[in-house]
This record gives sequence, structure tokens and C-alpha cells, in this order.
Amino acid sequence: MTQIDDPWHMLSGEERMFCEVLERICADRIAPLAAETDESSRFVHEQLATLGEAGMMGANLPEAYEGGGISAPALLRAVSIVAGACGSTASALTAHYLATDSILIGGTDGQKQEWLPKAASGEALGAFALTEPTAGSDPADMKTRARRTEKGWHLKGSKCFISNGGVADFLVVYAVTDPDKGHRGISAFILPRGTPGFEAGPPERTMGLRGGHVFTINLDCELPANALLGEEGKGFRTAMQVLDNGRIEVAAQCLGMAKAAMDAAIGYAKERVIGGIALSERQGIRWMIADMGLAYRSALLLSQEAARQRGLAHEHGGRFSLASSMAKLGASEAAGKIADTALQLHGGYGYTRDFPVERINRDLRIMRIYEGSSEIQRIIISGNMLA
Repeated sequence: MTQIDDPWHMLSGEERMFCEVLERICADRIAPLAAETDESSRFVHEQLATLGEAGMMGANLPEAYEGGGISAPALLRAVSIVAGACGSTASALTAHYLATDSILIGGTDGQKQEWLPKAASGEALGAFALTEPTAGSDPADMKTRARRTEKGWHLKGSKCFISNGGVADFLVVYAVTDPDKGHRGISAFILPRGTPGFEAGPPERTMGLRGGHVFTINLDCELPANALLGEEGKGFRTAMQVLDNGRIEVAAQCLGMAKAAMDAAIGYAKERVIGGIALSERQGIRWMIADMGLAYRSALLLSQEAARQRGLAHEHGGRFSLASSMAKLGASEAAGKIADTALQLHGGYGYTRDFPVERINRDLRIMRIYEGSSEIQRIIISGNMLA
């Protein structure tokens, strides 16, 4: 493949090697577990341990905190590789990134030194606790409260749909510390596992991503003063910056699963013979394949541009919310169409659990909902365009 044909030509040689090794690890040790994970709904502890060995649990973090220190485009590629092998594993991994990004962006030096190296090695799994029953798309309407006490803080409330929430070693919990200040009255707290007053319900029974569990959590906790993440009142700003990153990682998951579905469909079309002719020789099937390829490449280019802007923002400051929202919206909707087309191309077999496209379709459906639904992304995009 020449550079002009290589969609990942911007990666360094070291990053390419990292991704090639990761591809082999995922093919050998993670993809073979995907179907059984889906059937059993068992959390992906084993797969995350494998990713810890491979350096993926801290791939989003700088080398100063034992992270991978790779570029944003390389991280996009790496997350897509994991997602192509197992959507549940990628979901749990990127939820962990939301927690560690929160500490990296909003935490003190001491908090970063305490938590990030453990998170990067896989010793400590994180969760990001923002969403509430009445505050999903609008976090500023959250009801969870944190009140100052003589010893620190009293945290009280509930969160829902928290990925990793019941199995994490630490959670970054967002709560209102000053109700009179709106979103400027939101702060974040680090909540270690085992804190008295923390209670997680059973995993939700989800349509897809069955090995990447989401939980409702209830909070009535006393926390020390140093549990406050960074400065009081800066939680909303931290969360929005974290979600800029996270939406690109959702796009990466979509790219990985969409490519897995597309590759499965192309392979099936070449092998499936009807009336003495392979499906791949029929014009209608070729048009379906072309449409999948066009949708995939369009989503990839949007996502790579968002990753490029993420890298620039990391170096020079600034936000990349528009690019991030476009990538998340474009990739999630394209992936849904690609996976649906791949299932259609398989015919009745695609509707059975014997073929991976059935699972991929279910796993992808949430991508148009979490970390800001498609409708919310359209509001963000149009707001930027009209400003």
C-alpha cells in the first residue's frame, strides 16, 4: 500500500508498531471471547487485563503518568482496533478513559500522581459518573449534591447508566456544590471503591455491549477534603472537555465495529454462491458494498480531522467541540447503516447469532445515544454554525 492509499499515514513508525501488536493481541485474545461474552453478559475483566498488558489502559495519558503518550490519531486507531474485536471491551475501556481524562484535565498534581499511574497499568479501573435520571443531555440540571462539612464533603444523590460503575476501583463523580451558580456550581470528586455510603445496583440488562456493564449508583458518602477534584466549581468545564475527547472515542468504537461488519459482509459475499454465481458478482450486492465503503471512509475522515484538532488543542490550547460532535454524529450514524447493510447482505443468516453482524448491530445501537445523542450533537453543531 502506497502512502496515498494508506488512511493512517500520519502515524509515526512507533505508533504503527504499537497498533500492529495491538491488532494481533486483539485477534488472538479478545475477539475469540466476544460471542461468549455477549451470551453470558460477563464483565470484561479478563479482556481489560489483556489490554493493561498491552499498554492500552493508559494509552490516552502522557508518559509522565506512565501512559502511552501516543498521538490523538493513533489513539483513534487503537480504540477502533479494540472495538473491532469486541464492542463490550472497547466500551469499558473508553469509560475508563473518561475517568482518567477527568483527573488529567481537572485534577491537582497530587491527584494525578496518586491515580493516573495505577489507572495506566490497569491496576485501577475508573468510571465517569455524570448522568442522572433527570440530567442526561443537560448535566447542568443534576440533582446530586455535595455539601461542605467539618471533615470535608457530604455527597448525596444518584447516578444512572454509569459504565464500569459497580466494578470500578474509583469513580469521578460530578455533583452540585453551589445550586445558585448553575453550571458554574458543579464540582467533581474522586470516590474510591469501598467508600461507605456508596451502593451500586445490579448491571442493567442492555440490548448490546452486554459485557461492558452500566449501573445505577446511589451515594450518601462522607468524603475527605482532598476528594474534591481540582477546584470547586470547575466540574462542568472539566466534564465538557472530557466529553470532547470521549466523543472522538465513541467515533473510534463506531469505526472499529463498522469495519468488522463490512469486512464480514465482503467475505461472505465472496464465499456465498447462489445459482452458480458468487454474491460479490451481482451488481446489486456491489452497490451495497460501495455504499458501505463510502460511509466508512467519510466517517473515518471526519474522525481523523477531529483527532487532529484534539492533538492541536492539547499542544496549543483551545476547544474542538464542533469537530468532536461531527465525528461522533457522523461515525455513529454511518456505522449503524453499515452494520444494517452487512446484516441485510447476509440474508437470514445475518439475523442469527452464528454470525457476528447480529451482535455488532446490537452493540452499535447505543452509540447514537450515549455521550450525547445524535439530536444533541445536531444542536451543538448548528449552534457552532450559527454563532
